[in-house]
Amino acid sequence: MKPIAKNGLLLVIVAVLAFAPLFMTRGAQFAGADDQAEQAISSLNANYKPWFKPLWQPPSAEVESFLFALQAAIGSGFVFYYLGYSKGKSTASKKDRT
Repeated sequence: MKPIAKNGLLLVIVAVLAFAPLFMTRGAQFAGADDQAEQAISSLNANYKPWFKPLWQPPSAEVESFLFALQAAIGSGFVFYYLGYSKGKSTASKKDRT
């Protein structure tokens, strides 16, 4: 199999894995773990008081989502930079040995 065909097949598999859950769970609510925990705690103990308040509350859910996505992007940037750096270093050391 040619490399372009392999890449195309991998791209199709990734797309199916990314979008299949959205079609399989139509009408489902994708609430975050924080919301689910808050509901569970309030159902167990209606008088529960949080231990502390956040230092800063984002002005909207969109800003909160943006900050979460930004944090994920920065984190993945560090991880994949390290992986690429390690691979390049390994390749360079193998090249120097020969």
